[in-house]
Amino acid sequence: MKSLINYITGIFKGVWSLVLGMMVTGKYFFSPWKIVTQQYPENRKKLVMFDRFKGELIMPHNANNEHKCTGCGICEINCPNGTIEIISKQILLDDGKKKRAIDKHIYRMGMCSFCALCVKTCPFNALTFSQEFEHAVFNRAKLNKVLNKDGSSLMKGVE
Repeated sequence: MKSLINYITGIFKGVWSLVLGMMVTGKYFFSPWKIVTQQYPENRKKLVMFDRFKGELIMPHNANNEHKCTGCGICEINCPNGTIEIISKQILLDDGKKKRAIDKHIYRMGMCSFCALCVKTCPFNALTFSQEFEHAVFNRAKLNKVLNKDGSSLMKGVE
């Protein structure tokens, strides 16, 4: 008797699952304007990626060509596959003291696993991911980028 009840219950669960699936199909069949699939090459200009998308690691600069990276090296240490390399230099301040600053912040996108450990661990929020998604190149060397711009300096108030 118990096996018969389990058999009938299984049939009703299967029919209910079929009805739910057909409701989803019917929803998209009768309202095709709500479909979120986008035609990629045709809408390249107006395509907007979602907020959590990780495109390319960048170092934002303000209008005065200043960034927030102090060259502490935490991002380089936390990168699991050596994607980031920071080449630092010593700057002589007005009071005669020496200060560490970045010379080059090198990012090797070809090695990056986009785990975002560098962004999460940066104490100064100097790094972020852009929304850029087209990275195909013919020369692998073009995937190595220097994130700090030429002539850029540390933003005032960031230490």
